[in-house]
Amino acid sequence: MTLALLLSALAMTLIVGVRYLIVSGAFAWATRLRHPGLYVGLDRQMRREIGWSLASAAIYGIPAGVVAWGWQHRGWTQIYTDAAQYPLWYLPLSVLLFLFAHDSWFYWTHRWMHRPRWFRIAHAVHHDSRPPTAWAAMSFHPVEALTGAVVIPALIFLIPIHVAALGLVLGIMTVMGVTNHMGWEIFPRAIWQGPLGAWLITASHHQRHHERYGCNYGLYFRFWDRLCGTDQGLGDFAAAHRRAGARGTRPARRIAPDDA
Repeated sequence: MTLALLLSALAMTLIVGVRYLIVSGAFAWATRLRHPGLYVGLDRQMRREIGWSLASAAIYGIPAGVVAWGWQHRGWTQIYTDAAQYPLWYLPLSVLLFLFAHDSWFYWTHRWMHRPRWFRIAHAVHHDSRPPTAWAAMSFHPVEALTGAVVIPALIFLIPIHVAALGLVLGIMTVMGVTNHMGWEIFPRAIWQGPLGAWLITASHHQRHHERYGCNYGLYFRFWDRLCGTDQGLGDFAAAHRRAGARGTRPARRIAPDDA
């Protein structure tokens, strides 16, 4: 049993690490194509981001591996595989419940990480990415990684979810974590500047957090930021791109919201 648990934890750590490398690598490559020069001069920072992120992969992977073993061999968790076990309308609802619960946990732990003591101990690692890149999504101190690693394993004990819906949640979590740090908007302007953008978080919203620190703490939704008065609107990528141009040899091309 001990060996099986260790192998499951190792396997999940590898899955999380490889997933990070593939997804962040793909979006970093897309950034070089879409906005060449944006990451010029950030090679050392990106290597640091990759190092912290791979360490975080183990912290995320170990509890996930233990829970995965328990689900398969002991019937732990509320994960189900028969879609008929719950009404079909529950499938999208379960995804929304997971995302809202995860977002709530992230908002409050993120605000906690911005308290001076915990910022110095842990969260400063993430904010050492100035500006963040596609590699920064999991660039966390182990203390911060631990606060993120426990939430999904805990939720699957509390909220029934189909295995495919859980896969969708993990996919959304991965993509949003990476795209919120890329330094430009990958989504159409109609999403982030329209009615949906008033409630959904994309790169422009999170960019302002990295500019001002004490605001825009959410992960998926702007609900808690709006309710608690910490929403300070959307950031501007123009300044970040001007800095990138100053680091490079070619003149900077402005990244305005209309360019995304």
